[in-house]
Amino acid sequence: MELNRQRYLALLNEGKTAFGQGDPSDACPYDQYSADQEQQFGARYWTKGWMAARTAAEARNPQAEISTGQ
Repeated sequence: MELNRQRYLALLNEGKTAFGQGDPSDACPYDQYSADQEQQFGARYWTKGWMAARTAAEARNPQAEISTGQ
């Protein structure tokens, strides 16, 4: 895997899609604690995408209670 802008955008979209499907934030398929740089990169940007989607959903409907997956 190349750690570049295209991969970064793909990971953001993966996270946003996961949020849209109702996946909790801890459902990230990448391991942020791995020694593998690709796993860390994946976890960082997947999570950023998930959080961006959650923030956008909260902004659209501030009265709605959004599940954090906890």
